[in-house]
Amino acid sequence: MQFSPENILLIGSILIFTAILISRAGFKFGIPVLLLFIVVGMAFGVDGLGLAFDNFHIAQFIGTIALCVILYCGGLETKFDTIKPVLKEGIVLSTVGVFLTALFTGGFIYLLTRVGHLSEGMSIVMCFLLAAVMSSTDSASVFNILRNAKMKLKENLQPVLELESGSNDPMAYVITIVLIQCAQQLFEPASGINIDYARMVGNALLTFTMQLGIGAIMGVGLGRAFSWALGKLSLNGASLYAILVLSIGFFIYSITGLVNGNGFLAIYLAGVIIGNKPMAHKREVFRFSDTVTWLMQMGMFLTLGLLVNPKEMLSVAPVALLIGVFLTFVGRPLAVFISLLPFRRLSFKARVFISWVGLKGATPIIFAIFTVVADIPGSDQIFNIVFFITMVSMLIQGMSIPAVARKLNLALPQEKAPETFGIEIPEEAGKLMDHRLTESDLAAGDTLKEVVLPEGTRVVMIKRDGELIVPDGSVKLKVGDKLLMIMGNQFDESE
Repeated sequence: MQFSPENILLIGSILIFTAILISRAGFKFGIPVLLLFIVVGMAFGVDGLGLAFDNFHIAQFIGTIALCVILYCGGLETKFDTIKPVLKEGIVLSTVGVFLTALFTGGFIYLLTRVGHLSEGMSIVMCFLLAAVMSSTDSASVFNILRNAKMKLKENLQPVLELESGSNDPMAYVITIVLIQCAQQLFEPASGINIDYARMVGNALLTFTMQLGIGAIMGVGLGRAFSWALGKLSLNGASLYAILVLSIGFFIYSITGLVNGNGFLAIYLAGVIIGNKPMAHKREVFRFSDTVTWLMQMGMFLTLGLLVNPKEMLSVAPVALLIGVFLTFVGRPLAVFISLLPFRRLSFKARVFISWVGLKGATPIIFAIFTVVADIPGSDQIFNIVFFITMVSMLIQGMSIPAVARKLNLALPQEKAPETFGIEIPEEAGKLMDHRLTESDLAAGDTLKEVVLPEGTRVVMIKRDGELIVPDGSVKLKVGDKLLMIMGNQFDESE
């Protein structure tokens, strides 16, 4: 097929249209929507309807941009007050936990090479590279499953999981990049047998330190600078603010990479800082970021689905299944329990649940693409193994997360969102809540001044039989009327 703007847009729109329609079944039956996006891509791919796509460089480009948007927008919507009580646990899980997961799983993979289940030519560096690629949990998948399940979790687990999954990609990326550099030196033909291992380890440690250190400094520094600038800036229209905020994220990622820092870490930290500072049109910015995130997720997962060759993936299914079982039931739980040893307030059940929510998604596949683009021998095998494990993880772990939470008695029903009649207010103005009037509410009278309302609230709208009524002192209230109220500290009873 000769690609042109017309047929590229036609194919893309059909893919997105099909994915969105199928996603309805995902919401209904509890199947992770992002898994369905991959399946749609595979259905249209070379072993499906025959759409051939095998450009790993383009896939890496799309995946990197998508991951930037997902991490940045996830940071923007992370409320610091929510994660502050679990900040230490989240940071330890996203750093020490990722390292230990890669360590334990890499050791198991190396053991498989010794007993012949994997290519005997796979070096110990390649074994740990494969493990590092899979060491993080996927933020997009975890965010979607937890929110679509419409449940809250006990013991403040939700912010722990969202903080871990949103912040552990940078650590996995750094380990992956360091091991790719080591593998390139080991497989460089010119290196022969004269490999300076001390220098190689020294360079690896330097890269590791610079990536995390510079990434953290750039993320915090630029995040504070841009949040201050956004607070002072005045633009005409909310759309310009939303576009500006997104472009700031791309700038931070890029400039951090240019100075050899971890752009993924910088963009996430900057997102958290910017999102927790006062900003004009904040609600509109968040709505825009949510839309862009969904678009990036769809594009990324559909691209990955097109990229994979199911026949090649199935050829590594037995060994991939072995690695996946170890990672799920041994590697991840060991890493979680060891990492959380200093934190006594989390119960045994909570630790088991955190261990189970080691969900894989697009991030490990994107990191596996990095190994292919780096042209490392055996990278095709790494890609197919990671893809298979990701599919199984999203299917089994993704579908079972709500059920496991209920089984461990960690699930709480989500609070019902108030009916706002389509009215929106700035977040800093207060909180909207609704209330349906009963006979007891009208016992003292049928006007607003006679109805006893919660302290610190004001009625902003009345809904009766589908019609909206602007409240004033003369409106006669009836049983069944629904009041939309705003609650905020600015209201004072003395007024």
